Amino acid sequence: MEQALEQARAAAGHCDVPIGAVVLDPTGALVAAAGNERELTGDPTAHAEVLALRRAAAHLGTRHLYGCTLVVTLEPCAMCAGAAVLSRVGRIVYGALDPKAGAIASLFDVVRDPRLNHRPAVTGGVMADECGQLIRQFFGMLSGGDVSEWPMELASKASVGQPTEGSNPSVTATDG
Repeated sequence: MEQALEQARAAAGHCDVPIGAVVLDPTGALVAAAGNERELTGDPTAHAEVLALRRAAAHLGTRHLYGCTLVVTLEPCAMCAGAAVLSRVGRIVYGALDPKAGAIASLFDVVRDPRLNHRPAVTGGVMADECGQLIRQFFGMLSGGDVSEWPMELASKASVGQPTEGSNPSVTATDG
């Protein structure tokens, strides 16, 4: 999760919501890493999970990531949960719950639907406090909080109180 948090912090550096993801191979070795790049690229599908899964598939030379683990700082949305199922990852590990868009525990349970032909194992709440705090700080800063330690472009958005598209200030962390 530490590596995913590093990716999340990097995403905040280019004004993206600080969510990070990594893919580990069956031995636990890092295969791919990504942070959100929606603001950076203008691509609405450039979520950390999707980017990390794409990079892992390219690195491994297959779209089937059997035995791999997707580690992400925030509970995946429906798109990302679906991408994880389609990639055939063996496990999903996430940090904080996402009560507004989470599709593994909060709103839906996309990945463990018995009608699907692949259902990865799920572990939630890993370093949830740290993951949730990073997101809360980001949105707090955007709504006029302390911006002194954030990149200038992001700080200027905060100073005029313009949250970025898709903001989710109610994300909470749990140890569950």
